Amino acid sequence: MSDRPRFFDDLAGVAGGAFSALAGLRDETEAMLRARMDDLIQRLDLVRREEMEAVQEMAANARSGQETAEAKVSELEARIAALETRVAAIESPGADVISPEGL
Repeated sequence: MSDRPRFFDDLAGVAGGAFSALAGLRDETEAMLRARMDDLIQRLDLVRREEMEAVQEMAANARSGQETAEAKVSELEARIAALETRVAAIESPGADVISPEGL
């Protein structure tokens, strides 16, 4: 009867060793699979989600900056057109020039 508890202890030790070996095998398999997937992604010219989100954010910022610049250009073009109209009115012959006293 003294052999029986030792048998179960040995069996538990073997089972524990098998579980740890399986866990190591699982980790190794995951690492190999991850490496193969990374290689496949590189060969297919795919990008990671983080990279795509960063590019989308950069594009949104650039679009916002472009819209702001376009609004400023439109405003400046309108001001230039108004100034050109005033200069043309002042330079045209027979135009009524308003003296500073008349203002």
